[in-house]
Amino acid sequence: MGILNGKATVVTGGGRGIGRGHCLHLGAAGAAVVVNDVDIGEARAVVEEIAAHGGRACASDADVGSRQGAEELMALCVAAYGKIDALVNNAGIARDRSFLKMTDGEFDEVMRVHLYGTFWCSQVAVRRMQEQGTGGAIVNTTSAAHFGNFGQTNYAAAKGGIASMTYTLAIELARYGIRVNAISPLGTTRMSAAVMGDSKAPFIDPTLNGPMVAFLCSDEADYITGQIFGTGGDRIVLLEQPKYGHRMIKPGGWSLEDIREHFKNNLGNALEPIGLFKSPYPFYGGVKPPGKAERP
Repeated sequence: MGILNGKATVVTGGGRGIGRGHCLHLGAAGAAVVVNDVDIGEARAVVEEIAAHGGRACASDADVGSRQGAEELMALCVAAYGKIDALVNNAGIARDRSFLKMTDGEFDEVMRVHLYGTFWCSQVAVRRMQEQGTGGAIVNTTSAAHFGNFGQTNYAAAKGGIASMTYTLAIELARYGIRVNAISPLGTTRMSAAVMGDSKAPFIDPTLNGPMVAFLCSDEADYITGQIFGTGGDRIVLLEQPKYGHRMIKPGGWSLEDIREHFKNNLGNALEPIGLFKSPYPFYGGVKPPGKAERP
């Protein structure tokens, strides 16, 4: 018996790379899988892979970047398997460009697929799970890019939004027996190649994120919700939740003069490093316009 026997699952962006790995591992664990991808040929190829190993799957090319597409996708799952037990929001695109050159279209397109797509698909799926009364699981996809990454204002904002959405949905949906978690995956894919360019980064099998996704979709993980895990390669890492850190306290509140007097020698010495590759805080010399010297 597989850990997901009898479960009906949906994976968005499941035709290639990381999403394909999710589909294969869900199918191997016993789940029936709706493989969704805008490239229906790739989705059908994954369906054939699952079927070749004795699993059940069907393909969908519904556009998850629209409410109509989300509704079509979940309706297909219900029509094919009678229900929906788990949704993996994996579909995504990259439209990388530095902030000052980024267009409205590039920003909107990434938000539509990542952030809105996660919202629409989750809401439609959850309404069905709620009607079924059997609980369920959602696994979202965020990224370390939401720590900050040059050239990815749109992508980082979308992935940060998905992280915050994950925490909030976990709180709201626990009453219905629905768990909401997310992964921040590693894997060598077309999207990662576009980001890395000519970098000689080692190959990381994108399918290695799938086992954790399968586990999170299972009833064995019924105690896990509101969490984000770094997955892929050799790792499974629990990301720390956002939290308040160093602080200054002054009874009665802080005046401007108080802040000017005390900030630098207190919080000013503990400023957080920023970005995906966190080096020590680099701006103590001041953030200056071109041609202005830094402080010594």
